[in-house]
Amino acid sequence: MRFKEGISHRKVHMLLTIIIVVFSGTVAFATESMTNAFLRLTEATTRSSELQKSANELMRASDYLTEQVQRFTIDGDVSFMEQYFTEAFESRRREEAIERMEKKDGTDTALTYVRSALDQSVKLMDLEYYAMRLVTEAKGITDYPEEIRNVVLSEEDRALSPENKIRRATEIVLSDSYYEQKDIIRNNVQACLAEIDKSTDIMEDDELDYLTKKMRIARALIVIQALFVFIAMWLTTRLAINPLLNAVELIKEDSPVAEDVGSNEFRYFAKAYNKMYEKTRSSIKRLNYKASHDELTGAYNRAGYDYLLSNIDISTAYMMLVDVDNFKKINDTYGHETGDKILIKVVNILKSVFRDDDHICRIGGDEFVIFVVDSFSMPRRLIESKIGQISAELENTEDGLPPITLSIGIVNGKDVEDTEHIFEKIDTAMYESKKNGKSTYTFYES
Repeated sequence: MRFKEGISHRKVHMLLTIIIVVFSGTVAFATESMTNAFLRLTEATTRSSELQKSANELMRASDYLTEQVQRFTIDGDVSFMEQYFTEAFESRRREEAIERMEKKDGTDTALTYVRSALDQSVKLMDLEYYAMRLVTEAKGITDYPEEIRNVVLSEEDRALSPENKIRRATEIVLSDSYYEQKDIIRNNVQACLAEIDKSTDIMEDDELDYLTKKMRIARALIVIQALFVFIAMWLTTRLAINPLLNAVELIKEDSPVAEDVGSNEFRYFAKAYNKMYEKTRSSIKRLNYKASHDELTGAYNRAGYDYLLSNIDISTAYMMLVDVDNFKKINDTYGHETGDKILIKVVNILKSVFRDDDHICRIGGDEFVIFVVDSFSMPRRLIESKIGQISAELENTEDGLPPITLSIGIVNGKDVEDTEHIFEKIDTAMYESKKNGKSTYTFYES
């Protein structure tokens, strides 16, 4: 009793209230620091996405120029040449992509790669101008841009017949040399993207470390704060409420009263902490979310294929089913490690030959589907040319892998009325290739 009488409940309550307020402010400060760290983490992710989008936009613009000049040399349609120069000198997506990247801090190394890609793309335009000049000469086209007019044909090419001039122009923009220069552009863009990923990973790791430390501090502060709340409630009950209630109950029932202190308050603070922790954990989980891609090859997996099939306008696309010939025999002869390397090689070659906007899917062990999107006006000859390039690269054994052949079934979406069963059609075309001796391709004929 002397202990109870000697302590002022008001003073104890005020002291504990001040302590709790101080800790509450500290927790709020720690929470604010965590919020700022999370915002910086989000900004880093957004910045990375914008930089990657700009770099990919440059590659898409380069591919667009390639597609227009290839179509012009094959079809001779002046509209393709006009679209080429509209992109090069009016839309200027390549230059605008670099300008956007230059506005971001800490992109010097990535800019070096992407500028090299632009320089190579501009250099490649000389070949494209030359090819277009050959076509304008062959077709008798007189209205064309000054850049084409300034091209001087070699005596040998000037002496060619119109038909041979067109053939010569087509060879220039579909040659291995041309695609080697395209690969230089693509490799520089890939190097730029890798540098962006690297710098973003470093920034995200730093912010995540900072966020983790702040979370530990916040957790410790919350526990300590809950302890002081428990003490405050215990003292309040011990010194004020319980004595009165126990006195009443002792008088009425002549028995002691059980004490139950602080548990509700502690659970309240524990619940507040868990809610904050789960929110932070959920945010980090979203940042680490992985797209539905095949782990081995980097191509879309079956889930990605199903999504693409549901969202792509098949009527404006080519759809191709690719099967690696004799793959089981290769696995049995060279081992599964070599088989995996072959699958990776196939996907890498498919990605290098087709556009970045096209989609490569691995739907089975050695089966792949290619969506060549927005290709309703793409000539069949261009598809055949790409298949020829793929076959040539797969036969190259300089990488130590055995030569590979493919059986391919192809469907042009515009030729198919029943797109719901389009897979059955390319599967039929692919097996027709198998029956014809493999190492070939078959266009589905409705």
